[in-house]
Amino acid sequence: MIESATTLFTRIINREVPAEFVYEDDKCVVINDIAPQAPVHMLVIPRKPLSRLSDATPEDKNLMGHLLWVAGEVARRQGIANAFRLIVNNGAEAGQTIFHLHLHVLGRKSFDHADLSSI
Repeated sequence: MIESATTLFTRIINREVPAEFVYEDDKCVVINDIAPQAPVHMLVIPRKPLSRLSDATPEDKNLMGHLLWVAGEVARRQGIANAFRLIVNNGAEAGQTIFHLHLHVLGRKSFDHADLSSI
């Protein structure tokens, strides 16, 4: 299902709300999280407003792969390619608060016993 309401991320993508852009292309943008849970905490956000990962369709396969590639690329650019965590919260019960699919890229923090419930 594609979200019909305008989300905060749609407004950021449209430059209606300021954000620190780390990367962008025709399929997605990457911004620094405004409430980081690690020294490096970026959000990979598709331009297509999918509400949740589970709403992706077979037509979205290339986009999903692209989002993963971009996550790796921005990790390389930030110098965290050898140790980073990638998180997708799918649904309110999983901690999703903005219903526009996004991937959290976190790095420069030990995640052995980290409580990531607030991400």
